[in-house]
Amino acid sequence: MAASVTICDVGPRDGLQNEAETLAAEVRSELVNRLAEAGLRSIEAVSFVSAERVPQMAGAEDVVAGIERRDGVSYSGLVLNEKGYERLAAAGLDAVHFTLGATDSFNGRNANRSVDASVAELERIETDLPVSVSISVSFGCPFEGEVDPGAVIALAERCVAAGAGEIVFADTIGVGVPRQARDLVQRGAALGVPIGVHLHNTRNTGFANAYAALEAGAEVFESSVGGLGGCPFAPRATGNIATEDLVFLLHGEGIETGVELDMLIAVSEWLEGVLGRELPGQVYRAGASVAH
Repeated sequence: MAASVTICDVGPRDGLQNEAETLAAEVRSELVNRLAEAGLRSIEAVSFVSAERVPQMAGAEDVVAGIERRDGVSYSGLVLNEKGYERLAAAGLDAVHFTLGATDSFNGRNANRSVDASVAELERIETDLPVSVSISVSFGCPFEGEVDPGAVIALAERCVAAGAGEIVFADTIGVGVPRQARDLVQRGAALGVPIGVHLHNTRNTGFANAYAALEAGAEVFESSVGGLGGCPFAPRATGNIATEDLVFLLHGEGIETGVELDMLIAVSEWLEGVLGRELPGQVYRAGASVAH
């Protein structure tokens, strides 16, 4: 088990993309700034995708322009293809988050192409920026059901060969159990790059999976402030594991994250006011410690 891990907060992207309301660019920038102030060293700030398909992610360049850059923080953007990468590079972000699905059925709905075509898109991206590749529906697909872990690892190998410097196994619809998290992370270690997980708590197994991944050697955890999130192209997909809940767990286990938990809780409280409703996360409502 690592003494420290990197938490990437994907709230500004994955957290907000499933909201009915499209927040103004300046509000999304402020969310990124507040997360950085709370000590997050990695933040997925925007998604460079079609505004017609995902209107909540419109105006990515305006969001980036409103970010107050902090030293030691990596600001990334999600892309599905070479065109998205070109927008990311022009905006001046620090890292590329490329995503593709483990199945053709999901990838066709999410990226409008086959898995092979997405790998070809990844191969066409020539960059000096760090590239992290997230493999969606690694734990199960809403359209094809169970996903062969061997096929997921084989796809991850292709992604590393195509330029990925980090692999993240994503439980997009929250069907995973600890056995799967442990197995994928352990197999992924042979790829020779940092391995991470992107988990959803749809069926209340997200944090058990996070702990299993931690024990298996995962170095990167993607989570969303307040537990927001979901995928507009996956039926019944609900929120990511909440970043503050994950930080509470990790700190209790003696794992360093660099995050100030009380400040992060304040971000969720602010976001609750912005959205006008209670968020799925639990620690921001219960508090970080027992009252004296």
